[in-house]
Amino acid sequence: MNAESHSRFRLAAIIITTLLCACQKAPEELKVDKPKIHKELTPEILKSIPDDQVEQAVIDYVDEKIGDDSDHEVAIVAKLPIGAQALYITWWVEAEVNNGGFNQYYWNNAGKFSDQAAEAFEFFSAHEHAALMREANSVRALEADKMKKFKDRGTMEAFAESYKESQLGPLDTRFFETKEDLGALRISKIRSNPEFFVE
Repeated sequence: MNAESHSRFRLAAIIITTLLCACQKAPEELKVDKPKIHKELTPEILKSIPDDQVEQAVIDYVDEKIGDDSDHEVAIVAKLPIGAQALYITWWVEAEVNNGGFNQYYWNNAGKFSDQAAEAFEFFSAHEHAALMREANSVRALEADKMKKFKDRGTMEAFAESYKESQLGPLDTRFFETKEDLGALRISKIRSNPEFFVE
C-alpha cells in the first residue's frame, strides 16, 4: 500500500469509527466498572495504582482539573506538576498521531500544545519522539498558511482535503516505527520520580 492509499485508508477508518461511536450505545451487560478517578495525587496513591493503569490515572487527574473549562485548558495544564503536564501533552500527541497522523494532531485541539511537546517528550527521555516532534513543528510552520484555508472552512471535507496538501505523512510512518516505548518510559518516570506528578 503506497503512502497516499495508506492516508486514504486511515482517513476512512477515522470517519467510520467516529460514525460508529456516535451511533452506538453499549448494552447494559457490556458496561464495566471504571477505575477510580483521583482528584488529587500523592506519591502513596501513585504507588498503589498498577503499572497498566497509572498513566490513565494521571490523565484522569488532569481531566478532572480541566473539567468543563476547556477554553482555559492551556492555562490550567501549565499550573500542574511538570510530570502531569508532560504526560498529558505526550499522551495526546501519541493518541492523535496513532489515530490520524500529525495532520490530525495539529487540526484538533491537542495541537495547541505543540510548542511544548518536544520538551515534554524529552522529560521522559523519549529523544526520538522529541526529534520527530521538532521536525513536525517545523513542517507545520512552513505549511501553516496553506493549512489555514482548510481550517477556516472547518468541515470534515476540508480536513480530508488537507491531507493531500500536508507534508507530514512521512513523519507519521517514522512515528509508528520508532523503537521507543512511550508507555514504558512514562511509567518508569512515574515510578522513579513520583514527586514530579503530584502537587
